[in-house]
Amino acid sequence: MTRSDFQWRCLWRLAALAGLAAAMLGVSGCGHRNQAQLPPPQALPPPAEQPVYAPPPPAETEAPVPPRIPETPVPPGGVSAADLQFVESHQPLYTQVGYATWYSAPYEGRRTADGQVFSDAAMTAAHRTLPMGSLIEVTNLATGQSGVMRITDRGPFVEGRILDMTMASARATGVYRSGLARVRIDVYETPKPLATGGRWCVQIGAFHSEGEAIRFKRELQRAYPTANVIEFPGEERSYWVRIRPEGDNRQTAVYIARHIHPAEGNAFLTRLD
Repeated sequence: MTRSDFQWRCLWRLAALAGLAAAMLGVSGCGHRNQAQLPPPQALPPPAEQPVYAPPPPAETEAPVPPRIPETPVPPGGVSAADLQFVESHQPLYTQVGYATWYSAPYEGRRTADGQVFSDAAMTAAHRTLPMGSLIEVTNLATGQSGVMRITDRGPFVEGRILDMTMASARATGVYRSGLARVRIDVYETPKPLATGGRWCVQIGAFHSEGEAIRFKRELQRAYPTANVIEFPGEERSYWVRIRPEGDNRQTAVYIARHIHPAEGNAFLTRLD
């Protein structure tokens, strides 16, 4: 091999090595460019929004049901020998004059307003505002006949009348035959105060139509949302509405009785206890 051939081969090898190095540099450069063009890492998704729950609508509040009136005990038959002696030896606390009637069926065997069982034979009577269990003497102003009895019921719910008596009480006072008489009521004893306290309501009617009673009940519920208002059937296909103001307050009951004007019947102030 000549010297010139040897030099030529050396130059060729150097050129090949240079080309290989350039190729390697090119591959390295392409890798760098490819890495630079990769998309950025995906951002985390935003946190899911927590559901927002609207608070439930407040439940419709109804007027609390007033507690039940406890039964008022009375002697068997309405009065006792001690009651008669008490009337003979004491002065009346209060006197009222007005018209009295008597009542019976369909009440026989039913509960009266004080919780006792109604009896035609008992010396008892119904009054709208005297406390339950009050001891009274009723005198017929036309005949002078009188009888001692207890208040155990509510009524009469008729304008212009102040007392409803059982058959026994009506016979003792001479009201049974006439059915209606002017009487004097002398009150001798009351288990609760006459002038203060008490639990009161207003009874309205009677309505001839149940629908009319329900309509009036709804009117009262709108006008007095804190009161307890009910409608209930009476005798002879009649219907009544009763409103008990909050706390059975007497002043409120008096105001209601004076300011409401039912389409049928009247508004009667009534004591419950």
